[in-house]
Amino acid sequence: MSGCLDNFRINMPEWMDNLGEKRNAIASIAAGFLFFTGWWIIIDVNACFSSEDFNSAYHVCGIFATISLFMINAVSNSQIRGESYGTGFLGQRAARVWLFIGFVLGFSSIIAATWILFAVYVIPDKKVLHPGVGLFLQNVLIFSGSLVFKFGRVEDYLN
Repeated sequence: MSGCLDNFRINMPEWMDNLGEKRNAIASIAAGFLFFTGWWIIIDVNACFSSEDFNSAYHVCGIFATISLFMINAVSNSQIRGESYGTGFLGQRAARVWLFIGFVLGFSSIIAATWILFAVYVIPDKKVLHPGVGLFLQNVLIFSGSLVFKFGRVEDYLN
């Protein structure tokens, strides 16, 4: 036994077992909806509030979250496990480093959005908190969509 969590199993609900080939479609739609909702919220914030209330530089957090989404989902689970063709440059190690950097970008965008929310809107006790909350929600929704798209799909049906 290589680890303490090898025998740990989570029972899936019955309705998820019956999804079959629809699981990929449902996960893709859910991830797309989360991604869309995140960007829709920040577009609404940018349209409703002036540049004094919402600085345009805050969009960098959402851009890095979007780059994180692409990086996390660019490598397949079989590449991470080392089961696919791996004679390329660094093989499995490069795929794991790429995935790690993608997760770091995703988490750092959430941390930066939280920092902006508290440093700019909550601590100075501004009356308008909506731009900071919108920025935070954008980054959380994009990262959630990234996780749903990565771990909600299956690569093959040969089990």
